[in-house]
Amino acid sequence: MTERSRLGCASASSSGKKTVCLYSAARARGAGMFKLTLRPAVRRDPPDDGVEVRVTEDDASSKGAKRKRAPPTKGPCEHGVKYRSKCKVCSACPHGRLRTQCKECGGSEICEHGRRRYSCKECGGSGICEHGRVRSKCKECGGGSICEHGRIRSTCKECGGGAICEHGRERYWCRECGGSQICEHGRRRIQCKECGGSGICEHGRRRSRCKECGGSRICEHGRRRYSCKECGGSGICEHGRVRSKCKECGGGSICEHGRERHRCKECGGSQICEHGRQRHRCKECGGSGICEHGRQRSQCKECGGSRISEHGRERYSCKECGGSGICEHGRQRHRCKECGGSQICEHGRVRSQCKECGGASICEHGRQRRYCKECDGSQICEHGRRRSQCKECRAAKARTG
Repeated sequence: MTERSRLGCASASSSGKKTVCLYSAARARGAGMFKLTLRPAVRRDPPDDGVEVRVTEDDASSKGAKRKRAPPTKGPCEHGVKYRSKCKVCSACPHGRLRTQCKECGGSEICEHGRRRYSCKECGGSGICEHGRVRSKCKECGGGSICEHGRIRSTCKECGGGAICEHGRERYWCRECGGSQICEHGRRRIQCKECGGSGICEHGRRRSRCKECGGSRICEHGRRRYSCKECGGSGICEHGRVRSKCKECGGGSICEHGRERHRCKECGGSQICEHGRQRHRCKECGGSGICEHGRQRSQCKECGGSRISEHGRERYSCKECGGSGICEHGRQRHRCKECGGSQICEHGRVRSQCKECGGASICEHGRQRRYCKECDGSQICEHGRRRSQCKECRAAKARTG
């Protein structure tokens, strides 16, 4: 036993006396420094100033009473939210958001870049994986939100995701369900010009598809990335066509009649107007594709249409420009018999001009519609002759020209 433990170093006294370290005191006496005197800690009563103090029953009964704490709340709040801190009503800020996630309130979960801290790549958020994606939605990392079909579970139709409505669409994009992302004009909020959607750039186009803004969906060749053959876009099928418009692949945009669904009259396509024409090419409807000269804007030479080449012809059918519509035989691809053009019928004629096939250019009188006098064909002049063979029309054109 050490000297310190033998002498004892008192740190507390149950009798209420003044405490002192006896070990330190013994060393001090041995050195002859001073004489230690232990005095008891006597409690002194306060002086009587003649003030009467009254003690009530409440003071006597509540003396020493402990405050009772409410039991911890484990269930949902009164609004039905599991954790009270995540309830927008219980923990809402003046802007109607969760206080910790509100940019205007400077919420603790908002980083200096204006994003949620855990999902910010620049801050190295914990929710970002090594591939630069949200961890829960990364297929390579086996994210928890990825279902067995390789899609996000909440938006997978086969899994019956919670974000899929009864119409088979994502609930917030569904007009019939009144989705939160559908504006009052019936469009997607971020793509609505009138609402000033964030997806609309200063040029009035979708930001991601605008060449001038360098949209994310525009590739280095100036085309949409998913439909660019050189980039190997995901929208290009093995036949070199846009996948959704490929008949052989059974594209989703091809109807049962073998046409693009939105341009099919029999299917009542959305692009067919009340006059039976494509809406944007209808003069009576004032289609956006009709210029001030009454022609298709893209094919108008005076307007400098996008489909007109420097040689004054339609670009796809211009031999000098190497147009995509010109085959290796120097003919229009869709009308070339050797290439098996799409406009060549089983009788070896242009389908629209074949009487046996009932071509669209054949009128009820068995003639080509544009050359039929009874049908007032477009190639019949006011003198009742073919416009290209009428001397009077050519003379009048020479005088005015």
